[in-house]
Amino acid sequence: MAFTISSSPHDRAPLDTATLMRRVCYCLIPGILAQCWFFGWGSLIQVVLAVLTAYGAEALVLALRGRRLGQLRDNSALLTALLIGIALPSLAPWWLVVIGTAFAIIVAKQLYGGIGQNLFNPAMVAYVLLLVSFPLHMTSWLPPLELQLYPVTFADSLSAIFTGFTLDGFSPHQLRELADGTTMATPLDTLKTGFGQGHTGSEILAAPVFGGLAGIGWQWVNLAYLAGGLMLLRLKLISWPIPAAIIGSLLLFSLFGFMIAPDGTASPMMHLLSGATMIGAFFIATDPVSASTTFRGRLIYGVLIGLLVYLIRTFGGYPDAVAFAVLLANMTVPMIDALTKPTTYGAAR
Repeated sequence: MAFTISSSPHDRAPLDTATLMRRVCYCLIPGILAQCWFFGWGSLIQVVLAVLTAYGAEALVLALRGRRLGQLRDNSALLTALLIGIALPSLAPWWLVVIGTAFAIIVAKQLYGGIGQNLFNPAMVAYVLLLVSFPLHMTSWLPPLELQLYPVTFADSLSAIFTGFTLDGFSPHQLRELADGTTMATPLDTLKTGFGQGHTGSEILAAPVFGGLAGIGWQWVNLAYLAGGLMLLRLKLISWPIPAAIIGSLLLFSLFGFMIAPDGTASPMMHLLSGATMIGAFFIATDPVSASTTFRGRLIYGVLIGLLVYLIRTFGGYPDAVAFAVLLANMTVPMIDALTKPTTYGAAR
């Protein structure tokens, strides 16, 4: 047996960008599978559309800039596309994911100079653009499959995404009303609407969409992304301060608010296991380009995101707030890094 002998030091080389991005994408798989299991094939179709659009847009921009198309192999476009695809309602029209993904790649990423140069998380920039521009489509989540009176097959999902109607002529809006009689299907949507109408928490929790810890389907999707996030930590693809600070601060703020007004605010479990909490804490806020780079800075950055998520969900006009919180925190990163830069040993303080 031949051995390769080399001199010290015997440090392992850091992962290249393509490998790191690919492994992060692997860690998203449990959450994607959970979304498909509870909300149908539409989520997978959205992901495929986003991936095709991302690679097409990236190739176009690289060609226009005279850059090598080999940069497509860094997998950064793939990760951005996955994050956009899973953030959209499962039966959102095809043009929605195309517009959002193209904007993320062309404007939020390449316009700033490409990978490593973007000031904001590209996927969240695209999500906020779509949410502000097309709020009806972006809030058209179907209830979990077990609450749907009309089971949506793969063919139905494909037809609804590209034509606006299932094979039997139902629109996504009609499917939601068949299931629960409302236009707001997610637990956070239902809570926001119920509190706005003056209902108490106990009255709102009687809605069919609630069940278990934080809503049928959504709690398991968040737990699946939590499992993927823990794998990120296990593989040392991210560091712990940002997700720990986000989850810890959101738990603390929501617990404090729930103790003050238990019938007027969401419970801590609802905040942690509904919406985009776990994917935001592990896969979005930890973006190495747009997040803080110092240890103390990452803790501050994470606490800021947790606080903003709680405030916007509780007092703002949107039921979920991860995208807004991350983008607002991205703005503060230069100042946070400047104030928390570690002092070089021996240098004057």
